Parts: sequence; structure tokens; C-alpha cells
Amino acid sequence: MSDQPIVERNTDTERVGGSAAFSPLYQQIKALLLQGLDRGEWKPGEAIPSELELAARFQVSQGTVRKAIDELAAENLLLRRQGKGTFVATHSEAKVRFRFLRLTPDDAEPSASGSRILDCRRLRAPADVAAALDLRSGDSVLNLRRVLSFNDSPTILDDIWLPGASFKGLTADLLASNRSPLYALFESEYGVSMVRAEEKIKAVAADSQQAELLEVAVGHPLLQVERVSFTYGDRPMELRRGAYLTERFHYRNSLN
Repeated sequence: MSDQPIVERNTDTERVGGSAAFSPLYQQIKALLLQGLDRGEWKPGEAIPSELELAARFQVSQGTVRKAIDELAAENLLLRRQGKGTFVATHSEAKVRFRFLRLTPDDAEPSASGSRILDCRRLRAPADVAAALDLRSGDSVLNLRRVLSFNDSPTILDDIWLPGASFKGLTADLLASNRSPLYALFESEYGVSMVRAEEKIKAVAADSQQAELLEVAVGHPLLQVERVSFTYGDRPMELRRGAYLTERFHYRNSLN
């Protein structure tokens, strides 16, 4: 990350690196912090410099830095720990681990979860997958299928597509031996952090394959969730199509 200072004035727009930037100063600091996260200057789980150190680095006020960090913390990209500092969020962290999984038990009781890998293979990207992942049609992709169970009951059938170039060496054996959340594995083994996602949701009827794997009748109602997950810089890194059973669960979201 460049250490070039930013001159703070009492205006809503400033110049960064000699070029006009039409955004509040704290947003420019936020952008610089995101660039550092994208480049891996601070790894998942590591502490970032203090607000005072960052203020000196960018030659802005501590309040400007705090406002930028507040936004990144609200977006779950950074985590504040009382008396310890501010850390890069990781999907190994309990607070962040399941933030993309919105399925919640109706009775609010925690459920023991398990994952069973059905398939993991490399192939050329179908046109719709390539478009979703910003790849060229025919580029290498990794496709994996799994069933997620809660209290030993199959609940989610996931069909996951990943850019092949970013996940070299990811195999069915590695997935089967992995005991951490999938996104935590992506962070630790491949340096890919999923930081936001976009979803489309609709009701569908189970086809024969879905019915067999989820242990329901053909035509049983399912919730279909299609998610594209992005890393820093809004780069799409995963297309996930999930079929959800919702007899004992509901899909919960917060709208701000």
C-alpha cells in the first residue's frame, strides 16, 4: 500500500495521489484499507495497525480513520476486539463463520451440522457459469456438490462452481478431510476471502435427483438459492446454487 499522505481539508472531496477524488475523505481511507486487504498486507485473523498509526501513515485525523474502520467493521470485513485492537475478519471466526448461511431453525435451537461431498471435478466452464464468474466460456472451473445435514437430516444440496485458476489443488480428498467451514478453507489454503454476496431466491419443486439426495418425494417444495460470492475488488469467486428444505427452518435476512 502506498504511504503517500492525504491532505485533509474541511470539504467533502479531496485529492488522492494527485488526482481528483469525488468522495468523502474517510471513504478514500476506506478504499486504501481495502486495497491493502486485497493485496494481503494484513491476513485474515491478523491485527491491522492502530488508528493512530494509520492516521500518521495517511496524514489524516484519527476520527477520519475511525469512521473508515467503523464502516469496514459494519460490513464484517474487520472485527474490533475490546482492549486488543482491530483484526481482519476471517471465516474461522464464530461471528463471521455463518454470515452467508441464512437458514435458521424455527425453534432457534442450535443444530449439529455435517457435510458430505458428492462430487468434485474440473471441467470447462458452461456459458452461464462463465458469465457469473466473469470468465471466458471454456475456462477451467471446479464444480463440487455436497449435502449439508443438520441433526443428521439432509437439508441443503449445494452445487458450487469456482474459478479453476484460483483453486488449483482443491480435490475431493482435501474437501473430505477438511473440518473447517468451506470459506475458511478458501482463506487458509488459497488466499481467497469471500467478503460479500448477491442472491436470488425462488420456490421450486424437487426433481428426482434432489428428492433422492434430500430424502423427500419428487415434487416436494424446496427453496432455491443462487448466490454469487465476491472477494475484494468485487471479483466474483464462487457461484453457488442451493436447494433448501424448510420444514424446520426459515430463511432469515436483515435489511438495512
